[in-house]
Amino acid sequence: MAEHKTGTREEWEAARAELAKLEAEQAERNNEIKEKRRELPWVPVEKEYELDTEDGKKTLAELFDGRSQLLAYNIMYGPDYTKGACPGCTMLGDEFSGSLVHLNHRDVTFLCFSRAPIDKLAAYKKRMGWEFPYVSTYDSDFPFDMGLAMTEEQALSGEIPGVKEMIDDPPEFLQEWSEQVGAELKDGLREGPGYIAFARENGTVYLTYQVMAPDPFVAPFHSFLLARTPKEPSDEMRAWRKDEYPD
Repeated sequence: MAEHKTGTREEWEAARAELAKLEAEQAERNNEIKEKRRELPWVPVEKEYELDTEDGKKTLAELFDGRSQLLAYNIMYGPDYTKGACPGCTMLGDEFSGSLVHLNHRDVTFLCFSRAPIDKLAAYKKRMGWEFPYVSTYDSDFPFDMGLAMTEEQALSGEIPGVKEMIDDPPEFLQEWSEQVGAELKDGLREGPGYIAFARENGTVYLTYQVMAPDPFVAPFHSFLLARTPKEPSDEMRAWRKDEYPD
């Protein structure tokens, strides 16, 4: 006998109809949020940044690669990480490559940022089989100016709510995460996972949108799929890199 509640097809259809109402309301709300997001004021990026790519240094404007929109995800991979990027960010990164052709044909260049040096990023990209451009913000003010990373002072001073508390008294899953990336929490937690978007018009680059974890918008697509399966994943808090699963 199944442990979950069972019923007739008619009972299922009635319950599914109730759920469909909630899903429709959520979809409508999501459309409202999308419009509000696009109504945000654009902020000119006045500082000139040069970032490291696999093809040498490029300005932020050059990263657009001739398109008018740039969307990036900041992967938690700091200079002090010795075992690779955050496993959760890595799981998300596994899903980006297939979207590149579709985004590019819609006037969007997509790439990922990380603060580790470019040689580390290139090696990790090869290990993971990623195809998206991977750009290093190492030795640049860019990640700090854009809120993609914290300085050591910010992390340890309590300026950012909750960070110092997690460093001083980390839960078990964070201790495990620290071991997975090979960095102390005081260094590892300085990186901020999230999306950041820019537009380029008439030679000016504008910051248009940003969202950082733990916002629910920063989640891998497989989480969207798992939310539609009948059973709750037993290892929800455990993130594995695809080449590190026990089997």
